[in-house]
Amino acid sequence: MLLRFCFPVLCLMVCTGLSAQPTNVQKALISIERIWDRAEHNAFTDLVYFRDKWYCTFREGTGHVPGVNGSIRVIASADGQNWTSVALISEAGIDLRDPKLSVTPDKRLMLNLEAAYYEGRKALKRESWVAFSDKKGTRFGPGENIKLPTELISNSDWLWRVTWHKGTAYGVMYQSSADEDWRAHLLKTTDGKNFDLVTTFPITGKPSEATVRFDQQDRLIVLLRQDGEDKIGLIGNSLPPYGEWSWKKVGRQLGGPNFVILPGGRLVCTTRDYTGPERTTALAFVGLDGQYEPVFSFPSNGDTSYPGMVLRDGILYISYYSGHEGKANIYLARVSVDGLGLIAP
Repeated sequence: MLLRFCFPVLCLMVCTGLSAQPTNVQKALISIERIWDRAEHNAFTDLVYFRDKWYCTFREGTGHVPGVNGSIRVIASADGQNWTSVALISEAGIDLRDPKLSVTPDKRLMLNLEAAYYEGRKALKRESWVAFSDKKGTRFGPGENIKLPTELISNSDWLWRVTWHKGTAYGVMYQSSADEDWRAHLLKTTDGKNFDLVTTFPITGKPSEATVRFDQQDRLIVLLRQDGEDKIGLIGNSLPPYGEWSWKKVGRQLGGPNFVILPGGRLVCTTRDYTGPERTTALAFVGLDGQYEPVFSFPSNGDTSYPGMVLRDGILYISYYSGHEGKANIYLARVSVDGLGLIAP
């Protein structure tokens, strides 16, 4: 039987250091529960709502990197509290990592993931894979390599998260290398398998993990991690056809960044926070001008972050992983959007 654990709000206030505003914090932070802990190391989450159920995906392994090669688990719940396993995807000799879920225009779940080939702790090759569910979301097909323009293919192709918009999915693929020449490309697809290049970002600070979202004006917004230079994250935006971009530094190092756009247009993000004595998973407001307003950190430390975010009926549902209970487990938080406005008007 799956173990669930709910963090009392008073405990959460102490953990976040926000006890000076107990009423507002209490209104914002509805609950946090541990929803999966079966593997030795459970990490790198994403979350989606599909056909009246919650779906959460993550990697199961023995550590942040092999160890034992990772498998991708997908679990589902009708109420966000009682979870059952839908799929466990694994490939012999391949470490599967960083799964991301989206809903295709033909109403299937699309699962993007990385396939990494390791020698010890050294990655020899990285590929971007995709798998699809059936129409009911009860079964997933095998993972397969996405198809890229020939001129883009390298030994390290990592398409991180995609967002569907008006029948087309957009996402940032980054390419890391042993030297300083890391690249980030904006890609698009209409079938989830065959991708075309939209533009290559002129970013020199080792661009990596990125989340893309669209506002009501079809503006494409990207929140992006950098692993080089000063390691400060970037936020960029562009109007169709997404060839000209404006970029601003957000003033913080990011890790596993995600964000959603609230009614009214504010951007709320989740990311690994590197500023304290322990790394935590944090929630903040961020603006297109780069302004970053910390709100609070969830109970977390050490190996943590990689949140999934879904806005539904005035509540932000946020999955994340953390090692603060002795090993890396999966958690689901519920945050009131109205309550956030009280903490950070």
